[in-house]
Formats: sequence, structure tokens, C-alpha cells
Amino acid sequence: MPHVINELVDAGLAVVVISFYLPEILNPADRILVSRQGRIVEKCSVEEVTEEKIMYAAVY
Repeated sequence: MPHVINELVDAGLAVVVISFYLPEILNPADRILVSRQGRIVEKCSVEEVTEEKIMYAAVY
């Protein structure tokens, strides 16, 4: 499945990936939004994001 996502991104299409598996979303992402209880609680660019930051936002 990840190769399909990369092909779509390479073609210039927007792709929304929803996953609990962090390496799966970090690779093709330009930005990451973290949702908790139906609300966006964190917005990060790929350059500033860490797994710790994502997990903290998802829990607290």
C-alpha cells in the first residue's frame, strides 16, 4: 500500500492517510495533523515533527 501512496503523491495529488503506525505517515507527509476526540489538536510540518510530539498531542 505505501507504494500506491507515494505514486499518488508523486503525481501531485493530495492524499489523506489515517494511521496509528507512525512510520507509515511520516514518510510521504508534507504536514501532519493530530486528532483527539474529533478535534485537531496539533498541526506540524514534517521538518518540525517528532514521534514524541505526535504521541504527546494524541494523549494530552
